[in-house]
Amino acid sequence: MKRKFWNWIKNDAGGEEERTLVLNGEISDETWYGDEVTPALFAKELNAGSGNITVWINSPGGDVFAAAQIYNMLMEYKGDVTVKVDALAASAASVIAMAGTTVLMSPPSLMMIHNPITVAIGDSKEMQKAGEMLNEVKESIMNAYEIKTGMDRKKISHLMDAESWFNAKKAVELGFADGILHGKEDTEESEDAAMEGMMFSRTAVTNSLLTKLLPKKPEAKVPIEQLEKRLQLLSH
Repeated sequence: MKRKFWNWIKNDAGGEEERTLVLNGEISDETWYGDEVTPALFAKELNAGSGNITVWINSPGGDVFAAAQIYNMLMEYKGDVTVKVDALAASAASVIAMAGTTVLMSPPSLMMIHNPITVAIGDSKEMQKAGEMLNEVKESIMNAYEIKTGMDRKKISHLMDAESWFNAKKAVELGFADGILHGKEDTEESEDAAMEGMMFSRTAVTNSLLTKLLPKKPEAKVPIEQLEKRLQLLSH
């Protein structure tokens, strides 16, 4: 059994069942690609109750396939899903956040989106195949952002290229979130102003990915067929 990165909390809301799902830390320390047990367990726990759900997210990202499946499960859930970003919803975690009927950011929280990254070793054909796969993964991620924000895909692509970080106000202004917890957001700024204040750190992302994805033995080769099992969206 892989490390369980989620936890359910049941609340009594005046006779109606309300549940809280806490996603804390890396979204799965191993990929869900080809894994039938872990996604099935998550789905079983999700559908074990009824009523509305609050999802608290504090995550630097993780496995893209896990994020995609959690996103789909939450989108298909019968009740309302309120996503509350506790401190960080970065990378793959930002994809999960897009499943919220309502997405709320805490005042000091951040959201980050960027291009999918992997590590590939091989000849030119393998490199080309890896690039094509990453392009398709990016397009799939953009689908979730587009549905939530209504933003033009070219603009979303540009923001992902830039490894964009949004504070709570910027996330609301760009449509990635619907509101700010514990206060009122000011959405009167222009679109140009909304683009200000973004940060990115390609070095931090790349160093983390290299640490997690490179083979333990320097001489080992990662065939292109195994890239799907190593594909990650990480930011820490």
